[in-house]
Amino acid sequence: MDFSYSEEQRMLTDSLRRLVGDNWTFAKRRARQQAGVLDASSWSSLAELGVAGLMIPEEFGGFGESPATMLAVHRELGRGLVSEPAIPSAVMAVTLLAHSTNGILKNQWLPAHAEGDAVLTIAWQEEGERYATRPLCTHVVATADGFSIDGRKTLVWHAAGSHAIIVSALLDGELALLLVPRDTAGLTLVDFPTFDGARAATLTLDHVVVGRDQLIAQGAEAHALLTLALDYGVTALCAQACGAMEVLTQTTIEYLKARKQFGQPLAAFQVLQHRLADMLIQQEMALSMTYVATVGLAEPDAARRSRVVSMTKVEVADAARFVGESAVQLHGGMGVTDELEVGDYFKRLTYTGLLLGDTNFHLQRMQELDA
Repeated sequence: MDFSYSEEQRMLTDSLRRLVGDNWTFAKRRARQQAGVLDASSWSSLAELGVAGLMIPEEFGGFGESPATMLAVHRELGRGLVSEPAIPSAVMAVTLLAHSTNGILKNQWLPAHAEGDAVLTIAWQEEGERYATRPLCTHVVATADGFSIDGRKTLVWHAAGSHAIIVSALLDGELALLLVPRDTAGLTLVDFPTFDGARAATLTLDHVVVGRDQLIAQGAEAHALLTLALDYGVTALCAQACGAMEVLTQTTIEYLKARKQFGQPLAAFQVLQHRLADMLIQQEMALSMTYVATVGLAEPDAARRSRVVSMTKVEVADAARFVGESAVQLHGGMGVTDELEVGDYFKRLTYTGLLLGDTNFHLQRMQELDA
């Protein structure tokens, strides 16, 4: 398999690297995180380079790019620790909508998203359920004019900055996916920062009424769409982790070359060279597995696709933790100070293992898919 970038992919990643280098510096990134709200100008700058419309079909104003281009883009976003909702909105939500059969919602939201005028997210996790995709406490009932939703969702990624939220609920005992505009009456949320500097929220739905055309899918179709969105999201997350590992490893190498002990740079000590070599190996292994998952997204068999993605998530999460912990250890006490961005990369890589399913979840999913 040839994993080299095409000319278009190189041009796109070069432009993204310049943008991220200018607008996602250590100081600017920290300032946006402390503000606690989605920065509209930052999201707009990503949209102008095509990030928002990358996975949206051309008929809806997007670029209809392949998963390979998605990997290239999110690898660059990971290098800059971009915390904007590129994964929950520009990958997961638009992938789910684009593959649905609800033409009304597709025409309403996909072109707006491609222009950078809309942010979407998916609410599927519930208290006590960890990563289970089948809702337990969120229910929807049909009314004369549409549907009424009641329930509670946790860890809804970038919910406060979204314009609409795709909510999973039980409808007549089956999984259903509905799109709920953020300003709908009865929908409230409590926003909070996450460990890695992004945002999430707890979502409460109290007799939230939506029209019949807001039902995206129900039953087997809903399950297939949600699984597909999660598989795309996990792959993009792994690509971002690979980019973050690359920067953190290079930063550590430069630090060991500059820092001296006993009259010579730390990089001259063989034991530290071995640790750096291990970091590079883990980084390359993670990237190779992410390529495998990217190819696997085109697998027509959903079970085989999900198995490859879960396998990749386990490997990348393990590599991310090793690289992050090694970088902190090799920097010594400075590695955990707030003044160095090493700690920011460490937090992002550690959090990678928990987002969209931890290792235990994906190992169990692999076992169930093999059964």
